[in-house]
Amino acid sequence: MNELLLARALHVLGVVVWIGGVFMATVVVLPAVRRGALGTDKLAAFHAVESRFVWIARAAVIVVGLSGFYMIEKLDLWPRFALIEFWWMHAMLGVWAIFMLLLFVGEPFVLHRFFPAWARRDPQRAFAFLHGVHVFLLVISLITILGAVAGAHGWSW
Repeated sequence: MNELLLARALHVLGVVVWIGGVFMATVVVLPAVRRGALGTDKLAAFHAVESRFVWIARAAVIVVGLSGFYMIEKLDLWPRFALIEFWWMHAMLGVWAIFMLLLFVGEPFVLHRFFPAWARRDPQRAFAFLHGVHVFLLVISLITILGAVAGAHGWSW
């Protein structure tokens, strides 16, 4: 049973690091970049922060995925995905999948390819869009965390 405790601890730690970073980016970094508080070159300011955190976020998402799937398998939780009262299990998997796709496909192959030109051409609109995406991701992540913690402790509709 110790490996399950370790898996749960790693899972929670990974979520704290990952979603904590999303929170920081959404409510602190992107608003500062948009205001020009981190310099006039908004793209350079964003890249300075993003390039440092992206590898941390990727590692955290991998830890969360591995520990989550380990717990699902070890505790035989697969049947929960067939029950609506465990909506938060679906939400956890969905949020994780979105971030896996964004961090390992969207960020390196789409954001780095198209965003710099857009940000140089129309920084206001580009960073407003990027900030809006982050707000959406943060909101669904926080709802998922709230539901998962409550659900894991017995709360149900």
